[in-house]
Amino acid sequence: MTALIVCSGSIKDYSHYEKYFKWAKAVICVDGGAKYLRKFGIVPDVLIGDLDSISDEDLDYLVSMNVKIMKYPIQKDMTDTEIAVDYAVDNGFKEIVIIGGIGTRLDHTLANILLAKKLLDKGVKCTLVDENNELILINDRIKIEKEKNVKVTLLPLTDVVEGITTKGLYYQLNCEDIVMGSSRGVSNEFLDDVAEISVKKGILAVIKSKD
Repeated sequence: MTALIVCSGSIKDYSHYEKYFKWAKAVICVDGGAKYLRKFGIVPDVLIGDLDSISDEDLDYLVSMNVKIMKYPIQKDMTDTEIAVDYAVDNGFKEIVIIGGIGTRLDHTLANILLAKKLLDKGVKCTLVDENNELILINDRIKIEKEKNVKVTLLPLTDVVEGITTKGLYYQLNCEDIVMGSSRGVSNEFLDDVAEISVKKGILAVIKSKD
């Protein structure tokens, strides 16, 4: 089952996210992400957060729609997004997609990327998406589909990722290691309609990006 978590970062091209709503079995709204859900025409299953960034109008609307609201104090030990992620895991979701999790705040963006590592440790697949990027962390293997004008970047999130092998990419790796801080895996290109990436040890960020 897939849970879609909608945060209050940058969302501009609403049509880009339609497929993710089709896949989702539950929609979790994180605080100010409510403004985007109203534009999508989607009523979430739950609103989570300290409610410091949601407008009164959006909050009143969700209350009128009988949306479950889980309010937390502003002073707390985790972000609203992490609370939402934990809620999804506690409710049995094995796949999570986060939209609106990338924005102008680099600290929040990086924290959301690292949430994917927390989820990977729990055996939960997490994808972080905006209009130009799709990021997923792996510790085993993945297949990714070619998209027009999209490049593929592989970045280690552990000191070293061992035994990286790729198929279907222009710059191929054959059971090779990449250390954290190396830019070797940046901006690869598709050769085939489907590319395969596998690792023997470590955590690798697989990012599909377009300008």
